[in-house]
Order: sequence, then C-alpha cells, then structure tokens
Amino acid sequence: MLTEKKLLKLLYETGAVLDGHFILSSGKHAGRYIQCAKVLEIPRRAELLGRELAARIDTEVDRVISPPLGGILIGYEVARALDRPFLFPERGVDGKLCLRRGFTLQADERVLIVEDVITTGRTTHEVLEILADCGATPVGVLAIVDRSSTHEVTDIPICSLVTLTFPIYEPEACPMCAQGLPAYRPGSRPSLAATH
Repeated sequence: MLTEKKLLKLLYETGAVLDGHFILSSGKHAGRYIQCAKVLEIPRRAELLGRELAARIDTEVDRVISPPLGGILIGYEVARALDRPFLFPERGVDGKLCLRRGFTLQADERVLIVEDVITTGRTTHEVLEILADCGATPVGVLAIVDRSSTHEVTDIPICSLVTLTFPIYEPEACPMCAQGLPAYRPGSRPSLAATH
C-alpha cells in the first residue's frame, strides 16, 4: 500500500509540486501548484496510483467518470483496476461540461468520479450536474491530491491519497502580486477571471 508519506515524496521527486505565482482556474492565486501529469507520465506509476485509489472504494460502481483534462488518465486507471467502463465529459461551446463522443449515462447507474487534484470542488460539482441530468447516482469522489479543506461538494464521500493545504489568495490580497512577480496559468480550464 502506498502511504501518504511515500506519495508526497513521489510528488516532490517527479516535479509535480511547483513553486511560483499561479492563477488558478477559479481566478484565485497560489504560490504552489500540483501538476499530477508529472507523476502520471510513467505508465507503471499511473497504474499503481489507479489501483491504490480503486482499493479505497467499498461500494458497487457501474461506471467511472473523470473531468478533463487532468483527471482523464487517473480516471481510466481506476476504471481499469475496477474493470468498469470509463467516460469523460468535455466542454461545449458554452464552456459547460457535457457528454460527447457517444458517451451516455443511464438512470440509476452508480457512478464514481475520479479527479487528479481537488482544489475547490467546482469541477466535481460540474460533473455532479451531468450525473443529475442523466439520473445517475454518484457514489463517491476519488482524487490523488485533495488540496483544500473546504469543498463545494459535501454530500458524497471524498477520498484522496494525500491531503495538502497551500494558501490560496484573492488577487487583491496576493503577496506575489504585491511583489510584482509574474503569474502563470497552469491549468487546462479557462479561467473565471482575467489575468492581472
């Protein structure tokens, strides 16, 4: 079993923990960012993390869904470990997540949501809206890293391999902005706020 201490070491060794000045997709700023793609770029590690997450589910699952882009690889590995179908939503022209590529969910299917990193839970909430629209039942959320002590999602179980808490700032209270440090947008989702 992969301990939290071993996973933390792996995150740092692979360069998945980035220091700098980052603008998150929420528009908030942070001095540290987790780029799980770095730890997942080696297939054996991705498979291992998928098995570790799958072992934490103790309920029946019909399908696994992961939001793009960061969650797709780890979601697939969890689905493979559970031997369940995997699907992912994409952003439509309106910017909202929706099912495409022929993916469908049936009413009453039990669906597990898998993320690479949970920061606020906003993306998870978007996936939950898709499940609700289809009549599917969310059974839980798994993540490699949970980096927030507060989530927008509170009504289903959330389990992660590691919990990290880094300060997140409103742009007007950001110490890196006050120092004049350039900001970088590391995520794949369009930001809610304009660059400062």
